[in-house]
Amino acid sequence: MILAADIGGTKTSLALIAANPGPRQPRREKRFASGRYDSLGAIVAAFVAENADLLASDRLQAAAFGVAGPITNDVARITNLPWVVSRADLAAALDLPAARVALLNDLEATATAVPHLLPADLNTLNAGQPHATGPIGVIAPGTGLGQAYLTWDGSHYRAHPSEGGHTDFAPANETQLALLNYLYRQYEHVSTERVCSGMGLPNIYTFFRDTGLAIEPPWLAEALAAASDPTPVIVGHALDDEQSAEICRLTLDMFVAILGAEAGNLAVTLLASGGIYVGGGIPPRILPALDGPTFMNAFRNKGRFRDLMERTPVHVILNSNAALLGVAYAGMGLLENT
Repeated sequence: MILAADIGGTKTSLALIAANPGPRQPRREKRFASGRYDSLGAIVAAFVAENADLLASDRLQAAAFGVAGPITNDVARITNLPWVVSRADLAAALDLPAARVALLNDLEATATAVPHLLPADLNTLNAGQPHATGPIGVIAPGTGLGQAYLTWDGSHYRAHPSEGGHTDFAPANETQLALLNYLYRQYEHVSTERVCSGMGLPNIYTFFRDTGLAIEPPWLAEALAAASDPTPVIVGHALDDEQSAEICRLTLDMFVAILGAEAGNLAVTLLASGGIYVGGGIPPRILPALDGPTFMNAFRNKGRFRDLMERTPVHVILNSNAALLGVAYAGMGLLENT
């Protein structure tokens, strides 16, 4: 049995995977609210205890963890949680040899899943002209903005982590330049994550509101004040034809343009002839906006490299368990290699 875990700033998903039927059909699976626990170890202990009956008959042989944060010397610090995750500590807690435990960046986990995704897992924005073994880029706006990539090693794709979401936000027009100046007064460093993630949508919204470029209706102000998370409210009233708000439409349109431009930056950086895959929790919720012209126009807008961008495939990952799927495949790889 393999323990697979996808650890995010908002939620942590754990699953027990058997070689047969494999990662797409977990034997047991549960989602935890990350913020309610003081450590990953507490969540893992609770999950293992709940599934003691299954683990008694089919013992744990390996474990893999996808974590939302950088990993250094087998220790991860979760970007949006006060957690420190150690591979050695997890191995000891699970009574496994260190060689049977893997720590992956969460986007490295999603990238690991990409070669295993099925057509039903994807929504294609640009078919392009894919190269069978070309580099692949993954960009995922969720709680934060994750990025990763894959390269072909001669026999299969190998995933690599990245913290590209923390690079500088590069405005593409005068309104985005005004957004940068607005946020620069609040933050010492304005990363792309500040404007292209779960925190990014509210930042763009307040920019439009505070600068007077769009008016906030009183009913919308009340709805936002009552919401624990403003992002679904903003997205909902951007896409809802019956109760829409211009400020929400403008916010979402700028968000999509920034995401398209950053996905294009990743494609140029990698020469991603294998394609760009857009993951994370937000894209499946805004598919109508991504299917419109804004995203691909921003993606293609790379001057002399426009033809390259036209040839680059772009897909939205619809499978909400992609990261967990990738972690599970990484766990299975541990058994093959040890």
